[in-house]
Amino acid sequence: MFSKIEQSFEGKLRKRQWKKTYRTLPKDEGRIDFSSNDYLGFATDGLLENIRPTEQPLSGSKASRLIAGNTLYHENLEKTIATFHRAECGLLFNSGYDANVGLVGCIAQEGDTIIYDELCHASIHDGLKLSRGNPIPFLHNDLADLALKLKEAQGNIFLITEGLFSMDGDFSPLKKIVELCQNWNVGIIIDEAHSTGIVGEQGRGWVSHLGLEEQILARVHTFGKAMGCHGAIVLGSDTLRNYLINYARSFIFTTAMPLHSVQYIKKAYDVLLETNRIEQLNDNILLFTSSLNQRAKHLFLPSSSPIQSLVLADASLTREIAHQLQSEGFDVKPIVAPTVPKEKERIRICIHAFNQKDHIIGLTTTINTILENHPNIHEGK
Repeated sequence: MFSKIEQSFEGKLRKRQWKKTYRTLPKDEGRIDFSSNDYLGFATDGLLENIRPTEQPLSGSKASRLIAGNTLYHENLEKTIATFHRAECGLLFNSGYDANVGLVGCIAQEGDTIIYDELCHASIHDGLKLSRGNPIPFLHNDLADLALKLKEAQGNIFLITEGLFSMDGDFSPLKKIVELCQNWNVGIIIDEAHSTGIVGEQGRGWVSHLGLEEQILARVHTFGKAMGCHGAIVLGSDTLRNYLINYARSFIFTTAMPLHSVQYIKKAYDVLLETNRIEQLNDNILLFTSSLNQRAKHLFLPSSSPIQSLVLADASLTREIAHQLQSEGFDVKPIVAPTVPKEKERIRICIHAFNQKDHIIGLTTTINTILENHPNIHEGK
């Protein structure tokens, strides 16, 4: 019945296979984890177990929060997280993707301008497609280019960037961005997805680490990475919270987060206050970077974060080197176009608090050896 439609799908898939950009789901083959975003190990080591049952033993939440899905558990969690991150209010979303699409999609009106870092996450780009504002990208972390784009802006001006960038592993120059934006009365939005739980005092994030809470319109903290569970929250003022309740479509038209998810998030924040895993993580990052030889260091993007990217600038070579590392028992992933731009293909390596020191040394030793002996790897990225 749908043969003609599915033939068009097959054609698109064959084209992607020919271009070597075809995606498949990976299998768990028991390798040492150097690829997941479970930076602190909360998702896998049982720290979030032993959740006490609520007075409402529901397996689901029955409806959206505007109909029948709102509870005191949701509202109390929002207050707890907002207090932890030193914000006035917060609004829970079912995922980081939902939070970015909902927030970015509704903040700007016709005639407004949204300036965004070109390396912002795909969820932000999808939110921009829904927005009535005029989107303008600026070169990654480039303050001079940002200044030029601010001069072009009209209407209410919004600026979107990230705390820690997920593919390059670098931080936004947020203090300088805030200083630059003061003359234009810009509403700054920060995606803290990869900095939540691992950056700043007790993992409060990049904004809190820099003491800029009062200068930021909205912060998006997600729970599916270092926090080891699922969901997200948008932090800001009471006015922003009420605005999102009324206009963020990914909040309004979706079933509310179930209570067991609310409990897991609360438990993750409780554990975060008690753990020393951020220190363990930073020790492991230092061990990894210091164990690379000079040739390898030249091919890695500079990063003091858990995200370490070996840029090989060629999709076939990137897959080949990743396969060699996988065959040695290390779970690393090649990241190629269209996920990253062509000629910026890389192997993305994630360091975790739970990685054993001999595993880290084993990985860096293997990387050093491969890069020293491979005939097609040359100096320069």
